[in-house]
Amino acid sequence: MSRTIGLAGTGVIGSGWAVRVLARGYNVVAWDPADGAEDRLRQAIERAWPAATELGLFPGADPGRVQWAESPEEVAASADWVQESAPEDEELKRSLLRRLDAAAPPHTVIASSSSGLLPTRLAEGCAHPERLLIGHPFNPVYLLPLVEVVAGQATGPVAVAAAVEHYDDLVMHPLIVRNEIEGYLSDRLQEALWREVLHLVNDGVATTAELDDAVVYGPGLRWAAMGTNLTFHLAGGDGGMRHMLSQFGPALDLPWTHMEAPELTEELIEAMASGTEAQAAGRTVAELERQRDQSLLGVMRALSETGIGAGRLITERDARIQRARGTASHD
Repeated sequence: MSRTIGLAGTGVIGSGWAVRVLARGYNVVAWDPADGAEDRLRQAIERAWPAATELGLFPGADPGRVQWAESPEEVAASADWVQESAPEDEELKRSLLRRLDAAAPPHTVIASSSSGLLPTRLAEGCAHPERLLIGHPFNPVYLLPLVEVVAGQATGPVAVAAAVEHYDDLVMHPLIVRNEIEGYLSDRLQEALWREVLHLVNDGVATTAELDDAVVYGPGLRWAAMGTNLTFHLAGGDGGMRHMLSQFGPALDLPWTHMEAPELTEELIEAMASGTEAQAAGRTVAELERQRDQSLLGVMRALSETGIGAGRLITERDARIQRARGTASHD
């Protein structure tokens, strides 16, 4: 069965959705109001296709199966699923979602790629708010499997169930955020670390490179497999999390971290920018993207041997591709 996925907004996130959908063997109908957006989308697909190929292509996967629409209404009217990926501006998104909602058949689910806005507010003014929800992915969308599914007050259970089925079909990990909250789950965790990074750079304690090393060579490797909580459970030895909290819990009262971000002064902005530019060491964004993608593929493939985290979905993807190829060969 071939589906058509509608994309309203084709920047970094929207183009990432396009690659994941195309790699699944489906069609894409896309729209973006920016000048030159169609050319940029097709170029982004071309750049990412080698990584998508290495991840695994389903039968029918073709980077050329993209139809460019002249309006969001055209996208909504011709798609089986609509994914909005406009800039993170509440009023802009709300206006676009109203247009999509007015043009889409009543059964079509409309998901926003918002990284922190509340779906209840985004659905204001929509005639069918019961089919609107958040489907928050992570960059690069064509490789990372996590997608946070957040329902608004008016979102119906049918739409949530459809979202889980849809994202699972794209071989993603749909994580239902049970309580509507700004920033959802993953970004709230990332923001806590990000605020501390800004403080450490602002206070002259460490450089951006040193702080990245502090993650890359240590906890980042553990997080890829077990996350924070299970990792700390192991830190407690046979006593598990209870022992860990009794032993290290008192340290939580120490003034080790800052919960509020520092003021973004010109000096701090310069320190962050010059630090990351030095880390890039002359590599272009395209070169860094290729290195990132190959690193992610390597980590996920390695995890597939244990069936942990994203490795489980790599194994599942390979199995689904083989089944799909077998089905296609008998058609």
